[in-house]
Amino acid sequence: MALASNSLVSFIHGSLSQPTRHFHPLPFSGSPSLSLKLARRSNSPLLCSLDASNSTDKETPIETRFPAYPTVMDINKIREVLPHRFPFLLVDRVIEYNPGVSAVGIKNVTINDNFFPGHFPERPIMPGVLMVEAMAQVGGLVMLQPEVGGSRENFFFAGVDKVRFRKPVIAGDTLVMRMTLIKLQKRFGIAKMEGKAYVGSDLVCEGEFLMATDKEKGFLKFNLSFHVD
Repeated sequence: MALASNSLVSFIHGSLSQPTRHFHPLPFSGSPSLSLKLARRSNSPLLCSLDASNSTDKETPIETRFPAYPTVMDINKIREVLPHRFPFLLVDRVIEYNPGVSAVGIKNVTINDNFFPGHFPERPIMPGVLMVEAMAQVGGLVMLQPEVGGSRENFFFAGVDKVRFRKPVIAGDTLVMRMTLIKLQKRFGIAKMEGKAYVGSDLVCEGEFLMATDKEKGFLKFNLSFHVD
């Protein structure tokens, strides 16, 4: 069989490389499985590879391999919504937001956080109560929006229930918190939210939260006995 000079047909350990412009069906009597190699030569075609993704992972430096979290609200926008300030603002970024429904925020846990010198000096673990507070602040970002009728002047953290801490959160972790509004009593200004916090794919904390919004400061008179079922 004669082939044009600018075509390349080669058999290398059962591998088939096709011509640049024309495909010529050729009989193949070897193994029924083909091992296709990725190779680019001058004036030669690009050959597909079954393990190209593995090669790419190995060639890509680890510092550029993983994309950054998206930014829906940066820290400046968060400060416009939440009344909290240092050292008690515990949400660094919002990466997902559905108005009046849910929000996902992150807290970058670093050794420079002011609670680590005392909790604990030899084993820096984020206090569970601060994990709950951080989750409540993400819930506040849902509640303090026009869709719910809240504002930073009348937002309160009213209570928690069924809180469980699954794994410790340590310095260097990124705490990813999802808060979802599951029931809203507009008459009383009380909302029930479900919260889950993760480090990577590991669930580290979960619970149910009560948030209160009321224009009257006296809402606390009935808040302690009010429950959203």
